[in-house]
Amino acid sequence: MDHWKHTCSYKTGIYLMQEGNEEPFNIRLHLAKDILTIQEQDVICVSGEPFYSSERTVTIRRQTIGGFGLSIKGGAEHKIPVVISKISKEQKGILFSFDFFFFFVTNPVQVLRNAGEEVTLTVSFLKKTPAFLKLPLCEDCTCIPSDQSSGTSSPLCDSGLHLNYHPNNTDTLSCSSWPTSPGLRWEKRWVDLRLIPLLHSRLSQYIPGSDVCRKNAFQVIAVDGVCSGVIQFPTAEDCLDWLQAIASNISSLTKHNVKKINRNFPVNQQIIYMGWVDEKEQDSVQDRMYSPKFLALRGSSLFKFSAPPVTTWDWTRAEKSFTVYEIMCKILKDSDLLDKRKHCFSVQTESGEDMFFSVELECELLIWEKAFQMATFLEVERIQCKTYACIMESHLMGLTVDFSMGFVCFDAASKAVLWRYKFSQLKGSSDDGKSKIKFLFQNQESKSIEAKELEFSNLFAVLHCIHAFFAAKVACLDPMFVESQGTAASTGIPSLSSISCNSQTPKLKYAT
Repeated sequence: MDHWKHTCSYKTGIYLMQEGNEEPFNIRLHLAKDILTIQEQDVICVSGEPFYSSERTVTIRRQTIGGFGLSIKGGAEHKIPVVISKISKEQKGILFSFDFFFFFVTNPVQVLRNAGEEVTLTVSFLKKTPAFLKLPLCEDCTCIPSDQSSGTSSPLCDSGLHLNYHPNNTDTLSCSSWPTSPGLRWEKRWVDLRLIPLLHSRLSQYIPGSDVCRKNAFQVIAVDGVCSGVIQFPTAEDCLDWLQAIASNISSLTKHNVKKINRNFPVNQQIIYMGWVDEKEQDSVQDRMYSPKFLALRGSSLFKFSAPPVTTWDWTRAEKSFTVYEIMCKILKDSDLLDKRKHCFSVQTESGEDMFFSVELECELLIWEKAFQMATFLEVERIQCKTYACIMESHLMGLTVDFSMGFVCFDAASKAVLWRYKFSQLKGSSDDGKSKIKFLFQNQESKSIEAKELEFSNLFAVLHCIHAFFAAKVACLDPMFVESQGTAASTGIPSLSSISCNSQTPKLKYAT
């Protein structure tokens, strides 16, 4: 059995949820290893099958006082059926609360108001109450019509939208306006409101598109767009506990899925990382500062998608892709943050463009950082060297960054080597931010500093590549990192769990 199956969180709890502008209502969350179930309380018929549960025809007469003696909700303008919410004593046994009409019209109130003295209706009884017609607990459903002139009420204006939950109240509910028959029993129960499959789902504590974090609340969005609604928790500790539990399950599912996918990819095309982030828009407006993106590190490339890649063809349809050793990743400290978003990192591309991303939790930021280090190391180790065309003293040259030898500069025409230095001989560097880099190397014999100035057409790609090779050299000196590589080589699966978080990589000093 796979290890990940033993590490998934299973949790249950009762909290609040809010959808749109509605008032929050009680829900129950159940977290399993691969799905989040959201339940609501509902009143359902739990035994018996009344004769009136199927379609039937009834005739009602207008009363001298109270009209037809019923209240209704719904109508075509609300995109929901017309349902009887309350009835008067005169209609008992003929109509019932939760009967719905077999006509779908705009303004049903007006239709009944303009009807004659006698109306024949085709109705059916709803054994399970619809979401827009929830009765408050222990309310006496026997009522007097709210509109004495017509016997009807305005759609969606009757008593509360949701049941009030009390954890100890699980007794059978009774109501004089519900149909009764021998063996028929009504109960308040938790029923499934929404099922959120967790594979490739994303979490969001922020108001969509903004840097405003909700207080003790978040939502879960499935890969198919189904949203949990905003789940509200009583304390920050409860909120964080659930966030971490759900994130852990999503991470476990992702790792398991990646392991299966990698069986079909060659060694140099293995997936190292997959996950959701929020990208800061380049030309952002106040109400749309961030948009969700899906990042993947596979082989030599970082891919940016609008949705997770599922098929092989999806990998060819990435919004953008970058070579990992020609880009630079930086974890942003609190002083570097651009706004109220936390847990952020930047990626500088080979063209010098900066992209900013945020994740929901600090642990996700750590996973990304380790994955990027791993992807860069594996690719440097695979290619061993990288050559860039350059100009030195008006001559066309080539600079090779070699994992074993260091820096090698040669004449492009004759291939003759002009100079070479080890990585340890590089004592400093500076660039003009456009095309030129000045390297300061120490001569091993004389110990003097020798300056070499080269001009490149792709300055940032060269700088990032040099940094990647330096980082890979330092990683090889980390015993924990080396050990993790041996484990990865034996299993064929890149491992992130053993990468040292404390490894310090040298940084070139890019001065303008």
